[in-house]
Amino acid sequence: MTTDGDSLARVTTGVPGLDEVLEGGLIDGRSYLVRGQPGSGKTVLGLHFVTAGAASGERTLFINLEEDEADVRANAASLGFSLDGVDVLDLSPSSEFFAEDQSYSVFGADEVEGDDLTEQIAERVAERDPDRVFVDPVTQFRYLTGDAYQFRKQIISFTRFLEEHDATVLFTSQRTPDSPDDDLQFMSDGIVELAYENDRRRLTVPKFRGSDKRAGPHGMAIRGDGIHVYPQLVPSAHGVGFDTEPIPSGIPAFDELLGGGIERGTITVVSGPTGVGKTTTGTQFLREAADRGERSAVFLLEESVDTFEHRSEAVGMPMSSLREERRLTVEAVEPLTTSPQEFAQRVRREVEEHDTRVVMIDGARGYKLSMQGADDDLVRELHALGRYLKNMGVTVILVDEIDTVTGEFQATNSGISYLADNVVFLSYLEMEGELRKVAGVLKKRVGDFERTLREFRITDEGIAVGDPLTDLRGVLRGAPEFVDAEE
Repeated sequence: MTTDGDSLARVTTGVPGLDEVLEGGLIDGRSYLVRGQPGSGKTVLGLHFVTAGAASGERTLFINLEEDEADVRANAASLGFSLDGVDVLDLSPSSEFFAEDQSYSVFGADEVEGDDLTEQIAERVAERDPDRVFVDPVTQFRYLTGDAYQFRKQIISFTRFLEEHDATVLFTSQRTPDSPDDDLQFMSDGIVELAYENDRRRLTVPKFRGSDKRAGPHGMAIRGDGIHVYPQLVPSAHGVGFDTEPIPSGIPAFDELLGGGIERGTITVVSGPTGVGKTTTGTQFLREAADRGERSAVFLLEESVDTFEHRSEAVGMPMSSLREERRLTVEAVEPLTTSPQEFAQRVRREVEEHDTRVVMIDGARGYKLSMQGADDDLVRELHALGRYLKNMGVTVILVDEIDTVTGEFQATNSGISYLADNVVFLSYLEMEGELRKVAGVLKKRVGDFERTLREFRITDEGIAVGDPLTDLRGVLRGAPEFVDAEE
């Protein structure tokens, strides 16, 4: 148990990341509702709560009103939870009653009025005097009352009874269209809401009486060791001082095009069609950073680590050796199973634990898959991550693939050009029956840049950038042609 700045005693939830959302944890001695559709993780959150209490020497009570105790223990064990030290009061319905009565009811005949049930709870609470109580699900009490008024009265009485014993209470609800849990929301001191849609999990805290909380939605995942919560990133809460010095690519002609390089603490979008050399261009900056003694990281959202390293080695960029020397981290991210909040936490860990100075995200289209939402969501999440990295003085390279190979010019495909301080574009040209590549700078917020195009090639020894193509016209309108220099 801890105490926050407002002298409120806090109780850890036991869920990685959730205490951060709650600004330190649950408030001791209050009651909280966990709500969500079936399979959203309500009981798993309760298991975190009671086992964390038991691990710290607190007396914990798990009042089980639905699953058989053996099933509860088996399900807990499958996620690595041990209920040793947790007192389980099993009040789930037995199969014998169904066989005897030939009808289905939540409780046995001697429990229909609720007297026996409440007596068992009162006796166990008096006997154990628990510090934490988890009730799963509290909505089963509806079957013990005649109407909604009696149900509310009983729940209020029940939670006050537990709070009078100085217990922190967590209870779940099973809401249906016919039996909503709006009344429980009003009666609780706080609400933790879990959602599970389109194979994506998220967590919000719409109510938390007596304390601040982190605005959501927050990312969430259930893995082999239980629930992980990934709080929404707040860029303004992070920042360091740094100099906005130019960072060169190490290729003189390319640096001339960029007006000396890209500045530290800026976001550079490298865009272009498939196969034109976007990732290789970003990798060049990573290699140059390693030569300066700085650590870099690349997060691959569209290809594997092996593919990235093989391609880099083929063009004279030894990324595997940089990894062995711990000057580079290469991490593949599966966008279909990784929320934007979880991804942001991975990036934060790399920056704050390893002092990483250059981060490349390859690419924006894979990141968009992780959103499963509107384009506005993509921009908002990328904006927050980008602002955080800029505040930390990290140079960001964001690779974005456009759909068209040749033809009408397109700066980016994901509508993220406004987030960028710099936009470097690569393009194919069909000239006299030959497919060629050019590089140009469309935007640079800090400092000047060259307003011409240069031929761009990838060789066995790396990137080669030619002289300015001053006699080339019509590239941006999709109709390139060479003109006489005198004209």
